[in-house]
Amino acid sequence: MNIIQTSIPGVVIIEPRLFKDDRGYFFESFSERDFNTQVREVKFVQDNESMSSYGVMRGLHFQRPPHTQSKLVRCVKGAVLDVAVDIRKGSPTYGQHVAVELTEENHRQFFVPRGFAHGFAVLSETAIFQYKCDNFYHPEADGGISILDDSLGIDWRIPTDHAILSEKDTKHPLLKDFDSPFDFNVSLY
Repeated sequence: MNIIQTSIPGVVIIEPRLFKDDRGYFFESFSERDFNTQVREVKFVQDNESMSSYGVMRGLHFQRPPHTQSKLVRCVKGAVLDVAVDIRKGSPTYGQHVAVELTEENHRQFFVPRGFAHGFAVLSETAIFQYKCDNFYHPEADGGISILDDSLGIDWRIPTDHAILSEKDTKHPLLKDFDSPFDFNVSLY
C-alpha cells in the first residue's frame, strides 16, 4: 500500500496495491500488520456501511470522549468527496480540513483520526460507503459541526442549496459556536 501524507499530520490517504489481469482485479483492503507499521497502531472493532444517492451529505460527525473514534473509510460503489476537519482545541490546524475523492475506481481509503469531525457528499448517482471504527458507536456521545459551515472553506462539489441532509445534521453548530471536547495536547489514542 502507498501512504499519502496530507496537510494535517495523522490524516492519511491510502492507495492499495492492485493486481489486475483479464479476470478483473484483487487487492488487500486491510492488513492490520501493514496499517500498524505504516500508519499507526489501531484496533478496529466495528465495520459500517451506508448507501446514499446523489446530493446526500452526511456529517460532520464525531463521537465525544470517552467514546471517540478513528475511522478508516472507503467508497466501494460510486464516488464521494470525503472530508476530515480538525476540531482539536489548541491544534495548529484547528478548523482546517482535508478533502479527498474516494471512488470505486481509485480504491483509495482515508484515515480519519480521533479529534476530527468527518463527513462526505455523494457525487455519483448512488454510493456505497464503508468504514471501520476503532471504538463502538454510542448514541449518547454523538456530536457534530455544521456540514454547511462556509467558514470551513470546503468545496463539496455539489450544489449545497439542494443538498439532502438528515434532520440531525441540520442542527449542528457552526465551528465558531462550537465548544470542542478534544484537546490537541491530550492523546486521543
